[in-house]
Amino acid sequence: MAQSDIRQYEARAASTTTFGRVQCSVRNHHFVIDGPEQNGCPGEEVTPSELFLSAVACCGVELVQVLAKSSNIPVQSIAVKIRGFMDRSKPVRPDVSLFNSVSLQFQFSGVTDAGAKELVEKFKTR
Repeated sequence: MAQSDIRQYEARAASTTTFGRVQCSVRNHHFVIDGPEQNGCPGEEVTPSELFLSAVACCGVELVQVLAKSSNIPVQSIAVKIRGFMDRSKPVRPDVSLFNSVSLQFQFSGVTDAGAKELVEKFKTR
């Protein structure tokens, strides 16, 4: 295994004096996450579920950019809309909270329909 194949990440989270509010840090970046109002938390800041979905959408944009570059497919812009659906009355597993479904919608500009379809298919295999 080559050294460049190994990637390591670290994030930190700590409670604050406000119930349900968490101070997070990644490298030298700091941000606040709130639990949802349904849990008795403030719900004013981004919630963990929204952060998770944002991270997946961000990964989709960045990875498709990399795939386009490596395939020599010119793309002007890429946008991803992601939606998560959770029905707590019909859990996927009874021991953890999971989304029942997640959908991604890619939007491209500056690329042919065939090129966009190729990039989405490559994304699905990653």
